[in-house]
Order: sequence, then structure tokens, then C-alpha cells
Amino acid sequence: MDDTVTFAGWELPHRPGYLNTASIGIPPLRASAVVADVVARWAVGAASPKDFDDDVEAARAGFAAITGVPVADVAQGATTSGLIGPLAASVPDGTRVLVARGEFSSVTRPFAVQAHRGVRVTEVPLPELAAHAGDHDLVAVSVVQSADGAIADVDALLAARARSGVRLLFDVTQAAGWLPLRLHDADAVVGAGYKWLLAPRGTAWLARRPSWVDGPPAGACWPEPVPHSAGWYGTRDRWGGGLYTPDPPARPGPAGGEEAPVWFAHAGAAVTLPWLASLDADGLRAHCVGLADTLRERLGMPPAGSAIVSVRAEGAADRLAAAGVTAAVRDGAARLAFHLSTTPDDVEAAAAALR
Repeated sequence: MDDTVTFAGWELPHRPGYLNTASIGIPPLRASAVVADVVARWAVGAASPKDFDDDVEAARAGFAAITGVPVADVAQGATTSGLIGPLAASVPDGTRVLVARGEFSSVTRPFAVQAHRGVRVTEVPLPELAAHAGDHDLVAVSVVQSADGAIADVDALLAARARSGVRLLFDVTQAAGWLPLRLHDADAVVGAGYKWLLAPRGTAWLARRPSWVDGPPAGACWPEPVPHSAGWYGTRDRWGGGLYTPDPPARPGPAGGEEAPVWFAHAGAAVTLPWLASLDADGLRAHCVGLADTLRERLGMPPAGSAIVSVRAEGAADRLAAAGVTAAVRDGAARLAFHLSTTPDDVEAAAAALR
């Protein structure tokens, strides 16, 4: 491919004006080549189910390394809402769930549909989460907000957890892959792979820590979540007796209740997540945020420290599209995202379109 950029020694396609990683990431060429090879082998009957076991475990380990959680606590799945759903179904009747106003519905809806059990979802502005956390049983929040890139105060929420025993569920879908994360003290961490983690759609992971059940130091115990999607893949002997037994011995930890993986998607994730985990996290953030804050400066906006820029201006999305800049519209504003394949020329193209 002629138009490529290089980051940390790896080539990525460069589509001029592509500022939409927050919707779907552009993978490095090594990852797309692996997925293309898998598809080619499938097309001629040369793929075997066992071929993907190592990929699933490599991606799992990559997610654990990126988020700072033990790999033994990580289950894989296909979507964030699908992984959150069993957690939401397991919270006690009457659980009080606190979320940020405007939070992405994959985080909020699994709890909202539990209203028939008295589960209550309350919205407050993102900066007020920590102040209200002690009046609730669970805070469920995206570390980086989908609509505008605002960053949750993770440290303040962890401090609130230590004081009050409130549980914390962090969604890292818009954070993992550019923002340094160390979330081992959270009770649950979930994220999808197809945005900043540069994996194909169909990959997601959930780290459920023992404290989800046992409770934080000042919290009460909760029921063990029922793995409603448990299937053959979570068994100890998946290629033997586990295939044809109604309740075979499960793997230890949350992985024992996981569904079967999307094989081709994990083939790509097994390339991108370990690579991202190997990069200098602070340098990765500096690259992405530097580009985003440069655009903010060009537009007369203050720096925000986020890889996502939201521009609420008349006709912004139309002007970007006319200039060949690929962005999204979220909550009535143009949303631009800056990642590994973004160049200074992309920033200038967006700035020229929006000035």
C-alpha cells in the first residue's frame, strides 16, 4: 500500500482525513493481513477451530495488560452490552446505579431493563459522579465518554469506593488503546476491541474482579453472576467431554462462563492488543492527545487532554465531509478522533474546514 504511516515500527494504512477511530479503528497492516489469511484459509476449508485457541488467549492477555487487571479475571465476548448484561441481571433487587448524564447506552441499558426488580438508574453530570457515589451501590461509567471525549475522574471514584464501598464498573471502549490505564482496584472493567484497540468487530472483554461478589472493603456481598451465555468454550475440556455434557467442569474464574469466541475477529485482536500493550503508554497518549489539542488550539479551544474532540458549530459535520474529513456526529456535534494513523496534515485539513 502506497499511503501508509509508521508507528513504533509498524505500518498502518493512512486514509487522508480519517478522524473516526472512535467509531471504528484502522488496524495495522500486520493485523489485516492475518485476518485476510484466515478468510482465505476458511474459503478453501483449511481452517480448524483449534487454530484460534492461542489467538483468544493472546488477545485476553493483551486486554489484561492494557487495563492493568489480572488475566485470570478476564472473560471474552462479542459486545460490551452482552458482557455487562449478566452482571446487571445479578445485582440485588433495589440496587442503586449511578451513571453519567449522556452515558453510552451499552453501559446504562443493561441496568435500566432491570427496573422491574427495583433497580434504579440515576444520571448526574460526569464531574459529579464521585460526589454522589456514596449514595449509590454501583457507579457504571465510561472512562472516556463516547459523545465528546470527556474523561472520568478515575482516582476520585476509586477514593469514593474506598470510603463508601460503592462498586465501580468502568467501560474502557473509548479509552483503551490511547489512555494509560491501571484499573486493578475496580470491581469490573469492560471494553470492545473494534475502536482504539484496532481489532475487528466481534471482540470484547470483561474483567470481573472477586470484589464484584465479595464487595469492596466497606461494601456488602452480592450474588455470584449467573453466566447466561455459558457454552462449550468455557469448559475445562472443550475439545473432549465438555462438548456433549450438560454441565461439564468449567474453567476457573469468569472465563468459565464465557460464550464461544468470534474466531476471525480474535485472529486480528491477537495481533493488535499485544502490540498496543507493548507500547509506551505515556508516549501513545502524548501522540494522540498532541494531535487533538493541536486542532483545539487551531479552533481557539482550550486543551482537554483527550484524543477525542467535539465541535458543536453550525454546519460543522457538513463542512468536514465536504473537505474529505471522515468524522462522526454524536449528540448534535461533530466528533473527531485522533489515533496512530492520524497525521498533522489530517489535523490541518480539519482545522481548515472548521475555521
